[in-house]
Amino acid sequence: MTTFSKRYIIKIPKDICTLYCDRKKLLTLIGPLGKKSLQVKLKVLMLKPENFLVITQIPFNQISSNEKKKLKSLQGTTIVLIKQMILEISFVFSKKLVFVGVGYKAFPVELFKTQLLQFKLGYSHQIYFKVLNNLNVYSHKATTIFISGNSNKNVSQTAALIRSYKKPEPYKGKGILYDNEKIVLKEGKKV
Repeated sequence: MTTFSKRYIIKIPKDICTLYCDRKKLLTLIGPLGKKSLQVKLKVLMLKPENFLVITQIPFNQISSNEKKKLKSLQGTTIVLIKQMILEISFVFSKKLVFVGVGYKAFPVELFKTQLLQFKLGYSHQIYFKVLNNLNVYSHKATTIFISGNSNKNVSQTAALIRSYKKPEPYKGKGILYDNEKIVLKEGKKV
């Protein structure tokens, strides 16, 4: 048996089932929070007793010499994507947003079986935001909301999109902030 570099070997946790189809070039991971699939471009070796995945530099198709230079980066990208899949089917990701300012509030609203968020952010109108089906959004107070789901990308993008409605301003610190975010306030004009 050939030896592989440690960086191209992924240890799969015991509670995750791994399915790999060489003909379809498909790797599927099934965990406690669901299943995820990935279309791979490089061949994958499964070492069953130890529960390891080895990402090789062997492509499925014939490639040109110019594309052979990109195999190492493709190998690293595949490893990162598989590790991200393992995290997404094992853990729930969450973000907390805090509304700072007089009258800045968020209300969960359900309209025609669609989950919406209504924001009052000091504008002359209310802002409505449609929540994705695979995300959970809830608030205990009108000034904080929690966004959770098993996709880190969706949770982060939703939090960033909500935050973009009223970014924190540097003079008074009012706006929508992440829970652990600190705003360095600027000094105003002297009279």
